[in-house]
Amino acid sequence: MCKECGCGLGGDVNIGGHAHEHGHDHDHDHGHDHHDHVHEHHPEAEHGHGRQTVTLQRSLLEKNDRLAEQNRGFFRAKKLLVLNVVSSPGSGKTTFIRETAAKLAGRLRVGVIVGDLATDNDAARLRTAGIPVVQITTGTICHLDADMISKAAAKIDLDQVDVLVIENVGNLVCPADYDLGEDLRIVLLSVTEGEDKPLKYPPMFHSASVAVVTKTDMASAAGFDRKLALANLQRVSHHARIFELSSKTGEGMKAWLDFIEEQLAAVKKK
Repeated sequence: MCKECGCGLGGDVNIGGHAHEHGHDHDHDHGHDHHDHVHEHHPEAEHGHGRQTVTLQRSLLEKNDRLAEQNRGFFRAKKLLVLNVVSSPGSGKTTFIRETAAKLAGRLRVGVIVGDLATDNDAARLRTAGIPVVQITTGTICHLDADMISKAAAKIDLDQVDVLVIENVGNLVCPADYDLGEDLRIVLLSVTEGEDKPLKYPPMFHSASVAVVTKTDMASAAGFDRKLALANLQRVSHHARIFELSSKTGEGMKAWLDFIEEQLAAVKKK
C-alpha cells in the first residue's frame, strides 16, 4: 500500500489553479509521515557485545485521519452528503458522475472535486453538466488526501450544494488508505475490467460502502460473467450495497439516484 511503498512522495499539487508544495519539510496534514526512530543503547555495546536498536513507528495516517474527521464535522454541519468515488482508470467515473449530476438537476444540487495526476480534462467534461467543479492535479501523488479536500472544498460555495462528489485518482490501491471525511465510499467495477477485480484489490473493495457495476451495456460484448462478478463482490464487499447500471443508456440509474436521495435525507435528519 501507499504508506508502505512510499510512492508519490513530494511534488506539487495544484488545487483549482493554485499549486502548493506537497513535501515533508513542513507541517502538512498528510498521511505520508516520517517514521520516528528511538535508538536505545545498552551498556554491553561499549564492551563489543553488540548494540540493540528499538524502533518506534507512529501511524503514517494519523494526521490525515485527524483532518478527515474535521472535514466530516464541517460537511455534516453543512448537511452535505459527501461521496468518495474510487476505481481503476477507465472504469467510467467521470461519465458516471456527470450523468448522475445531470439527472439530479432540478432535484438536488451537485458539486464535484476531481483528482488526477495531470490535466483538467475531467473537470472540463463535468462542467458541461452545469455544476461547480474544482480540479486537483496531484502530479506524482497517486491518491487524494483530507488536506487536499479541505482546500478544494473551500473553493466551492457549499451552501449551494446538496451532494459533494469526490472523484478520486484512478487507482485501486493507495486511495483505500485515505479517509477524506466522506459519508460513503463508492467503488466502481466496469464490465470491461474482469470479474476478479474485487479479489485482486480486496482492501479497496472491502472498504467501500457501495459497489457499482458500470458499463452494463457492454457486458455481452465484453463476455462479462455477471454471476461470477457479483459473487466476487459479495465475497469481498459483503456489506456493500450493489448497483448495476449504464451511464450511457441510463439503465439502472434510477435506483442509484433514488439511493442518493435517501442518503441525503438521512444526513439532513442528523
